Amino acid sequence: MGRPSRALLTRERIALAALAVVDEAGPDGLTMRALAERLGVKAASLYNHVESKDALVDAVSELVNEEIDHTPLADPDWRAGLAAYARGYRAVFLRHPNTIALLARRRVEAARALRGYDALLALLGRAGLDAADAAEVAAALDYLVLGSALETFTAGFTRAPDVYRPEYPALADALDASFTRGGGAAGLDDRGFELGLRLLLDGVGGRTA
Repeated sequence: MGRPSRALLTRERIALAALAVVDEAGPDGLTMRALAERLGVKAASLYNHVESKDALVDAVSELVNEEIDHTPLADPDWRAGLAAYARGYRAVFLRHPNTIALLARRRVEAARALRGYDALLALLGRAGLDAADAAEVAAALDYLVLGSALETFTAGFTRAPDVYRPEYPALADALDASFTRGGGAAGLDDRGFELGLRLLLDGVGGRTA
């Protein structure tokens, strides 16, 4: 018996293709038809592995969550562990920014994601926060990470600083000075995230002092 000319469909293969579609075409580009065309199959065959569009999005969510490294949350130095986790968390969504709109408002159901939040809240508890404060810090961390990956500050300022200067001198001076520090627009966005993270860490430290 000859081998099939096309790789067999699996839930993982479908999810990987769906993630690629979202990365390239955005969340609105993820349709069963587009996914089937990418895989070279009929759309109906996808339903043998994912029963609905909602289940497909769950599969994409699982893939993205698998990229998030939770090991820093076990660091006995809560500040170093939280910082490393936040940077790694952000790096995942910088690779997949189009997934944020698709996943951000969904219920957290995947066991790995739930374990990650549990580990984060446990770290904050070890740092000395009570449960309510820990929940607020976890929420603030999500806002910082996902917000910085979804919409960069510099994306709104595409002109050279000198173009802004006649009418908006303070804006022009700030952009010019920041770009001089290095890294251009990406450098400013990264430093903005690091400042936000540092302020968050200092806020945690202030509540546990």
